[in-house]
Amino acid sequence: MTTRPDPDDLLERVMRDEERQARGRLKIFFGFSAGVGKTFAMLEAAQALAAQGGDVVAGVVETHGRAETEAQLAGLVRLPMRMVAYRDRQLPEFDLDAALERKPGVILVDELAHSNVPGSRHAKRWQDIDELLRAGIDVYTTLNVQHIESLNDVVGQITGIRVFETVPDHVFDEADDVMLVDIPPDELLARLQQGKVYLPQQAEKAGRNFFRKGNLIALREIALRRTADRVDADMRQYRADRSIAQLWQARERIVVAIGSGSGEERLIREAARLAAKLQAQWLAVHVDLPGQRQAMEARERVVSYLKLAHSLGAETASISGEELGAALLQFARSRNAGKLVIGQEEGGLRRLLRWPRGTLAQRIARSGGEIDLYTIARSRARHQHEPASSDSAASAAEALLTRRRRTRGTLWAVASCAITTTLAFLLDGKLHPANVIMLYLVGVMLVAMRYGRAASALVSVLSVLSFDFFFVDPRFSITVSDAQYLLTLAVMLAVSLFISSLTARLRRQASVAMQREARAANLYMLGKELSALLTLDQILEIGRRHLAAVFGARIAFFLPDSADQLRLAEPEQDSGAAHVFRNVDAGVAQWVYDNGQAAGKGTATLPSAAALYLPLTATMRTRGVLAFAIEAPSEEERQLAAAQLALPENRQMLEIFCSQIAMAIERLHYAEVAQDALVTMESERLRNSLLSAISHDLRTPLTSLVGSADVLAANARLDDDARAMARTISEQSQKMVGLMNNLLDMARLQAGVVTLNRQWNALEELAGSALRLLAKALEGRQVNTRIAPELPLLRVDAVLLERVLANLVENAIKYSPPGTPIGISAHVEHGDGAPQVKVCVTDQGRGFPPTMTQHAFEKFTRGDNESATPGVGLGLAICRAIIEAHQGRIWIAPQEAGQGATVCFTLPVETQPAPPEE
Repeated sequence: MTTRPDPDDLLERVMRDEERQARGRLKIFFGFSAGVGKTFAMLEAAQALAAQGGDVVAGVVETHGRAETEAQLAGLVRLPMRMVAYRDRQLPEFDLDAALERKPGVILVDELAHSNVPGSRHAKRWQDIDELLRAGIDVYTTLNVQHIESLNDVVGQITGIRVFETVPDHVFDEADDVMLVDIPPDELLARLQQGKVYLPQQAEKAGRNFFRKGNLIALREIALRRTADRVDADMRQYRADRSIAQLWQARERIVVAIGSGSGEERLIREAARLAAKLQAQWLAVHVDLPGQRQAMEARERVVSYLKLAHSLGAETASISGEELGAALLQFARSRNAGKLVIGQEEGGLRRLLRWPRGTLAQRIARSGGEIDLYTIARSRARHQHEPASSDSAASAAEALLTRRRRTRGTLWAVASCAITTTLAFLLDGKLHPANVIMLYLVGVMLVAMRYGRAASALVSVLSVLSFDFFFVDPRFSITVSDAQYLLTLAVMLAVSLFISSLTARLRRQASVAMQREARAANLYMLGKELSALLTLDQILEIGRRHLAAVFGARIAFFLPDSADQLRLAEPEQDSGAAHVFRNVDAGVAQWVYDNGQAAGKGTATLPSAAALYLPLTATMRTRGVLAFAIEAPSEEERQLAAAQLALPENRQMLEIFCSQIAMAIERLHYAEVAQDALVTMESERLRNSLLSAISHDLRTPLTSLVGSADVLAANARLDDDARAMARTISEQSQKMVGLMNNLLDMARLQAGVVTLNRQWNALEELAGSALRLLAKALEGRQVNTRIAPELPLLRVDAVLLERVLANLVENAIKYSPPGTPIGISAHVEHGDGAPQVKVCVTDQGRGFPPTMTQHAFEKFTRGDNESATPGVGLGLAICRAIIEAHQGRIWIAPQEAGQGATVCFTLPVETQPAPPEE
């Protein structure tokens, strides 16, 4: 069964299709874990497409050393990687500009959740892919379930391992195609043991941690469910595009209708239990009917019911509709829900009044035969604990305003009837009675347009009575001599009530439409203005202005400093904001920022606060806190405005405003980060060039000076003082040569021109060579070496690693008292699933200052800037550059104050070479 499509939906669909045609298509190969074969499946699809003549290019493909995966790359064009300088290293990254220039039909970009090296155009690889799609290039990529943002915490709780590289859900949801790559957990564990997922040493550690069978089963279920959710969304979109009203019950889904009366909690809990029993998704929906003006207390109950349903796992919605049953059926069909849960209706007089059109259950049963209907009996004692409306300040405020509005409506109803009667009486004899009735109907319509249904009903009754009293014989009496006038008066009353009801309904619909249009216009204007701003103060000022205009509130922003402590961002010129600043609480704002949850007035957290505090949550993190305090001329109106703000549609709009402001702040932040990174890169390049040039120019004269001093020191014809002076010149010149060597080495490492000469070496030999180089400096000191027996060989550059050990020992000599021992220890440890050798150098000096541990490995950083200890602060920087070039890590181990310093580094253990044949 199909229905006639809505013209607006058709237009939106055409525009969406045009936009989709201009973009490339994204295909995600999705799996529950590493090793299930996502990259292999992606390459198989690419090979099949290339065999059909497609233009396929491999942009980034991570084979992880798997031979069968590497073989799938045969015959495909591979895009060269771009080298990016980062922390004195050259790292390979995807070359986005080259891909855009090449513009293939399909490009393979592995690992969608990958974080790019700082200084790249985009922080995340999914942003690179988005730019490729905007350029019209189709993209194949891969993704594991733990990298989806909304599932990250769930997966972390199951596996005990938190993944920090995530992809926003909308990237996954907006993909054109998702292919689930799935294998049984037992088969994956067998692949792990065979070394097809990780290297043997890594596989052993991974099997004890992440790759446990229970973890894999849970991850597989999450991946299957997430894929099923996407397929379900595609099916619903297909039904909507083709206007298919018939349900396709591919998945259990329940809709529960929430009313505004008391006692709905039982209905919600029963629906939650039913959903749990059927393992179905469920949705709680409230229908706002145009003919029902709910009291503030009733609206507060609706909000609390929706919050309860959300806390029990439901998706909540508040919709508008002309008729309750039709609105519920339309919503259930739009969400492809096969079951509808409603509360049992009351009996008595209300049942009799509903008799002509039937009960809600009967109306739904007549129109929604394909939907199963569940009716839940309400508790008979549900009114016993209903609070009095006087207990709510908002309800009291609304009651006062309602009384005022009804009083005005009553007065205008009487005045309208009086004016119409006077005008008709003056024209008596000139107007036919039918025209007099038309005048009264005009008055009814005008009152209905301005004051609603109650006032229009009153003027309808008054008009009928006035017409009977003044214009029907016998006049000035309510009696009727001609029986035909009884029919006239009855029809007049019916038509008046019908017109008043219809006019009041149209008035309400027009009001709702204008409110929606105003919201859309405000959101559009806010987004448009925020997109063009370049400073933080401008963003905050625009946010204040729009929020104040839409919600009638005063605004205060709290922004974090470098230590994540909030500070109040005061406006440059806004004298009217004093009210909010007197009422905001920095402690509440800090709690909201730390927990990422709303607090304050109208929430369950600190509801007695004078303002509402909302987190400014952007894509990557929380960017600040918004303090929101409503301003109104009187306390009653302020209470009413606060209750209006608690309604779902208004609260949703406020959250959208906050999201727009947070995204603008984040955009500005990353623009500043990119600018700073560019300046830093240029500064580093200039400094390295300068250091390299100076070092080369000074190296030759220093070498000559050392040679001449050595000749003079060996000349027996000179006296002892002259030879001692020559030796001093030689020693100091050699130190200068060492400094120049450090500068040159740092420049070469920074430029990435050093090629590692990796050979198999024993750590004991490398340590011995480093100590022999420092034999003279170590005179009078004891060096304690504790190298674990049977330490594996390391595949490293022997010269560079000797330099690391020598620099660390020399640093310990400089900053520890003479005669104190120095320790060198080494052993194998298992970290991050792979074995590695950990080496530590320890001294008994003063240790590193607490504030220095984070930047001790930066260039030209010294422990004591004004110390007489020689050096320029390059030793540890060179150590870090060499260790990171070997895929290792170096750090300062924590020590008690005054208990010396310990510097440790790790190097990966590779598969050991086969022993030589005898």
